[in-house]
Amino acid sequence: MGTMERRPTHEIARYLRTGEHDVSYTAWPASTFLDRATLAHDALRRALVREVNRRTESAIEPRAVVGLDTVAYTRAKVAPMVRGLFPRAEQAPVLGTLERSVIFLTPSNIATILTDTRWHGTAWTLANVYLGSMGVKRLSEDEPWIVGLSEETTCFVSTEYFEAYGRFEDFVVHEAAHIFHNCKRGTLGLKETRRREWLLPIEFAKRETFAYACEAYSRIRELGHERANRLRLLDELQKEPMPATEHVDLEEYVDILRDAVTARNGWKRILTRCSTARSTHRPALGAA
Repeated sequence: MGTMERRPTHEIARYLRTGEHDVSYTAWPASTFLDRATLAHDALRRALVREVNRRTESAIEPRAVVGLDTVAYTRAKVAPMVRGLFPRAEQAPVLGTLERSVIFLTPSNIATILTDTRWHGTAWTLANVYLGSMGVKRLSEDEPWIVGLSEETTCFVSTEYFEAYGRFEDFVVHEAAHIFHNCKRGTLGLKETRRREWLLPIEFAKRETFAYACEAYSRIRELGHERANRLRLLDELQKEPMPATEHVDLEEYVDILRDAVTARNGWKRILTRCSTARSTHRPALGAA
């Protein structure tokens, strides 16, 4: 019995340290998997919330989010992208989903988020994101320092988003762009067919390219209102740090943005270059 009583404690300690857990939940004394999973879920999440609260007991609501209308803020950020990518009849339901997709991690909501988030691994990662934003030691300093992450149609964002990042970075737009390939059309009440299942037909290998291009193009549009200014901004972008991911061909990324800033509808040009039904007006780099 003593061993059984210690094993949940060991599993909790491992989870807090690494984010890992036994998917069979064998440490918890129950006869069925469902009962073990329920006991483990409650124990792991309570421990996670308790540890996060202990490390941030003096945390206060960041000034950037005090009184912020998150829905209105997100809508203003993503509306140009939605209008550029969807026909008028589909814009309202898509925008209605995206404007409610962003949740900033704050002292007032972190306990609820860590408790209710579906996956244990996601909850642990969000705890690290939040702890980092509060300027305290994270659960693991070996984890990459990120501004947030997305799960299905929800984007969890650190309040560090409001601090000084690169001129061409916008995490909200980037993560909203990922929703287009994570959400089915039928979920929003849009017509869905076998060939049109997801909101947008983004090629799997081009998902990060699409999101980074939408992010940068959004900032270029905000900073420059004429074609000449946008071309100048694109030249400036190439002198700044580029997306640090193996999933993006940087030469192609810049070429897509050049296409976008010279097009009447740059959003559609980005989609065309990253689509599963890509236009043949220009072959993908590396194609025969």
